[in-house]
Amino acid sequence: MKHRALAIHLPQFHPFPENDAWWGKGFTEWTNTTKAKPLFEEHYQPHLPADLGFYDLRLEESLIAQADLAKEYGIYGFCFYHYWFNGKRLLHTPIDNMLASGKPDFPFCFCWANENWTRRWDGHDDEVLMKQDYDFEDDLRHIQFLFPTFEDSRYIRIDNKPFFIVYRTELFPDIKKTTTIWRNAAQKAGFDGLYLAYMDKEPFPKHRPEDLGFDAAIQFCPTFIRENMVEQVRQAETFVQKIRNKKSPKRLPEHRLYDYQEMISAIQQLPPVDFKRFPGIFPSWDNTARRKVNALIFKDASPYIYEKWFKTIVANFTPYSEEENFIFINAWNEWAEGNHLEPCQKWGRAYLEATQNALSN
Repeated sequence: MKHRALAIHLPQFHPFPENDAWWGKGFTEWTNTTKAKPLFEEHYQPHLPADLGFYDLRLEESLIAQADLAKEYGIYGFCFYHYWFNGKRLLHTPIDNMLASGKPDFPFCFCWANENWTRRWDGHDDEVLMKQDYDFEDDLRHIQFLFPTFEDSRYIRIDNKPFFIVYRTELFPDIKKTTTIWRNAAQKAGFDGLYLAYMDKEPFPKHRPEDLGFDAAIQFCPTFIRENMVEQVRQAETFVQKIRNKKSPKRLPEHRLYDYQEMISAIQQLPPVDFKRFPGIFPSWDNTARRKVNALIFKDASPYIYEKWFKTIVANFTPYSEEENFIFINAWNEWAEGNHLEPCQKWGRAYLEATQNALSN
């Protein structure tokens, strides 16, 4: 059965008033990306774009070029991060333009990035810039706001149900009640229902999707190996030992340095789940562009290793149905996290070629 790859897309690459106020006039994701410097021998920084350049996503041509490139290399669609704070939206201009123009003609869905907006990008998690509050009336307003987008012919559906994703379920006071509100409102509005999924960062999940009111989970890589989660993976002895062995060396006491290949091996050793969970993959990761301290670096990532991993995922993942066949790539364009399929000056289109090879294989 055919697999479909969805690449997670960050619509951050354009200035907007809140970023101007919080970070300085004209700030975009490129601002941090270009400031990064190598911290040790053979450390790949900065990550600089190649084919698409330093684009501005307010321009229709930029998003069209991204979609054309993704389509050329076999990627089925984009999963856009969606930012909603009790009716206040951020990073929405590229999406609004896309919805208004009908371009590009490329499948997409939304993942609600439902965290507080903080200064985490410069290492200060405790300074909240835009708070995420939860209440059931807002849940209803939110899903009703999304209905026109769900009706767009490009919006991805599973069994004719719009595919909507939540980034962090654990932040809700009662996520099952929220999903019930969403489903009831969708049916009342004339939809066949909703297909709901969430990003699963747990190596040993505590919940099944149906326990939370969802249809499926999505394996989100690589965030589950953060230090505060090591206790949760004690069962995976090899995994924990590799974490211990890869503590940052003295030359990088302020950051966490791990090996990309060893991380993949650790993920592959985790036990399978007995519920619907779409597999995930990441091409590389190095967010020193965002964080002066406590950055997470996976060294020695390469398109070759990524392709081998992707081929293993394709070989081992049996889709749950003809439409439940997604593999999630994190990410299309997280440049300040050193995590992107878009061509860069070091690797060119090699990650895109690796993706195409794995999917065609």
